[in-house]
Amino acid sequence: MKILALSLIAAFLLSCTSPQQGPTAVQHMSAAAFKEQKLSESTVLLDVRTAEEFASGHLTGAQNVDFRSGDFAQQFKSWDKHKVYYLYCASGNRSGKAAELMHAAGFKHIYNIGGYAALKEAGLPTGQQE
Repeated sequence: MKILALSLIAAFLLSCTSPQQGPTAVQHMSAAAFKEQKLSESTVLLDVRTAEEFASGHLTGAQNVDFRSGDFAQQFKSWDKHKVYYLYCASGNRSGKAAELMHAAGFKHIYNIGGYAALKEAGLPTGQQE
């Protein structure tokens, strides 16, 4: 009986210590947490709102790729899947959907950082397209 109990305990402990793998799904990040990130050449900041929304204000350094354009999935086929992508929109809904599409296509490092208003309110630098 003792051997059975010890075997069960050992099996349980070993199953709890399996190695952790990298991010396997879209990660969510608050505006405050994103503000602390150091962007580099291996990171991409994507504004997935419409061109009109982008023109009215966007985060400095963001690229505009309209999720609703109808060809969003076609556009990201040529992107580097090893880079880190930070996506935002007006509320976090479109960026969440866009991030899920990217994840399904094999992108590994995707963060939905939410809505533009919250990011702007957190003090992130913004600009307007002229």
